[in-house]
Amino acid sequence: MRKFLVIIGLVVINISTAQDEINLPYYEVPDYPEEFTAGTMAARMVDALGFRFYWASDSLTEKDLAYKGNEDGRSAKETIKHIYDLSKIIVNSTLKQPNSRDQEDLSYEEQRTKTLINLKTAADILRTSDDVSQYKIIFGEQEIPFWNQVNGPIADAIWHSGQLVIYRRATGNPINPKVNHFSGKVRE
Repeated sequence: MRKFLVIIGLVVINISTAQDEINLPYYEVPDYPEEFTAGTMAARMVDALGFRFYWASDSLTEKDLAYKGNEDGRSAKETIKHIYDLSKIIVNSTLKQPNSRDQEDLSYEEQRTKTLINLKTAADILRTSDDVSQYKIIFGEQEIPFWNQVNGPIADAIWHSGQLVIYRRATGNPINPKVNHFSGKVRE
């Protein structure tokens, strides 16, 4: 009887974990808007980043997280932390909040979840904006124009998401082959 209860408990935990995974943003790229504006274009860039990060960071093992391309580089886990930090810069810009150097001790799952939520929050704000120039990157007294968001944190996070994909391949855990980056959808 006890074994039966343990098995039932594990099944419930697996179902709830799978349900949480489904509820994370960017399993697929959201439908595109009807009109092209600076806000919808910027949002689409963040959505594309979210989709790529979602799949690059999905179901990583301890072996995957520990992998480094070489001794001087970041591990996959350190790369995820860097992408999380970049996502905070992106979302803080859209929330018009200054960035801080607060250090958080988060697990891989927590960093992944918070990164995806940060990106979704930022994209939703950008999508409805008529003027993206108001979303400056703020470091202390310094305000940096939104242009730097594109070639800085957004492009950097896309770059590093690609690194995660390469790391996964090197450890024998490639991303889901049904992911289509061109359409932003997952084939059934």
